[in-house]
Amino acid sequence: MAEEEKGTPAQVVSIVGRTGVHGEVTQVMVKILGGPEKGRVKRRNIVGPVKIGDIVILLSTKHEAKEIKAR
Repeated sequence: MAEEEKGTPAQVVSIVGRTGVHGEVTQVMVKILGGPEKGRVKRRNIVGPVKIGDIVILLSTKHEAKEIKAR
């Protein structure tokens, strides 16, 4: 029995920077590969190791991360 697919695939196109209290979160730009927002590029925060070209699964494509601002 096949499981229902959850989430939308997206490809990491650029790494914006690190954020979080200890730099544990990477802010990246991702290109949505499926769903109604296919082709759009959005800013997302990702925890864990990530590099350009990686495919990530987004549970929601409605939200976009705030831009990192220097203090």
